[in-house]
Parts: sequence; C-alpha cells; structure tokens
Amino acid sequence: MTLIAPDPSPILRALADPTRRGLFEHLCRGGEQTVGALTSEAGVSQPAVSKHLAQLKAAGLVSDRQAGRQTHYQARPEALAPLTDWTVQMTGFWTSRLDALDSLLSRMDQ
Repeated sequence: MTLIAPDPSPILRALADPTRRGLFEHLCRGGEQTVGALTSEAGVSQPAVSKHLAQLKAAGLVSDRQAGRQTHYQARPEALAPLTDWTVQMTGFWTSRLDALDSLLSRMDQ
C-alpha cells in the first residue's frame, strides 16, 4: 500500500507568486513583523501586501495577531510539511522509475 502525502497544492499556489514567496522568506528570516514593516521591504503597496498575507494565511504559512491597530505576522515554517512529504514521496517514485529504466537499458545493451 502506498501512503499518499497531504495535498501540497495550497502551499504551492501560495508560494508560486514571487512577492508572496519573498514575504514568507522575509518572515522566516526576520521573525514577527507588522504589515507596515513588511510593506517597506516588499516594494508593493500596503493593500497588496495585505492581500498577499491573507493568501499566505489561508495556506497556513503565516499566523497573525492584533496589537492595538497593528497586525503582526509570523511565519509558520512547519506548515511546509505537506510540501516536504510530497517531495520525498515524488523523489522515491522517480528514483525507482529511473532505476528501472537504467536496469532495462543495461539489459538491452547486453
């Protein structure tokens, strides 16, 4: 029986956009940040940053907390686990397929 890894699609969709990926990486490296601090680094408007953060949050990649009028965001790198699991599963799949191809080609050369 083959175990199927959790669906990495929401994570892949969220990280497909270079701005969202950059925000996530910035939060991973720099820790918790406000929307204002992220906007100054992102090179896009505050409403655009807020929309990107909402998509990252929907994918489970960031969490937020309110402190007065400011929203603080923090990366959740552990949320990458389904992507990691899927990558490991696919690596095993392709390794076995390529090994079978190598074996077939070796037999054909003999």
